[in-house]
Amino acid sequence: MRELGRRLAAALRAGDLVVLSGPLGAGKTTLTQGLGDGLKVRGPITSPTFVIARVHPSLAGGPALVHVDAYRLGGLDEVDDLDLDLQDAVTVVEWGEGMVEELSEDRLEVMIERGDTEERTVRITGVGARWADSPVDHLL
Repeated sequence: MRELGRRLAAALRAGDLVVLSGPLGAGKTTLTQGLGDGLKVRGPITSPTFVIARVHPSLAGGPALVHVDAYRLGGLDEVDDLDLDLQDAVTVVEWGEGMVEELSEDRLEVMIERGDTEERTVRITGVGARWADSPVDHLL
């Protein structure tokens, strides 16, 4: 999952929204750690479950990483209350499916499924004009 995050980071730029979905323990935070490595942001990247959102500034002049855990949020209004900087950062939202899609017409939706072993199945879907000409299948 961490290596996938590093590869995915190469395709991301400021203003991108990534929505991570999957069951508890699927690897959402681990994927985000890989994104942080790839984006060269200050860490450590840990689950923001209790603080809701963390900003990890770039160490290399690139975009910051905003890491959000929407598990404890009740809807888009509560996400809006966080006053996130979506334009100048890559924003990753765990547990955001069905809640944050209205934040941006363009987003990557990453669905992680976990089997009985350590193996994961990941589906990445690009939504909107930003991803129309940038297929992400090659990242898997």
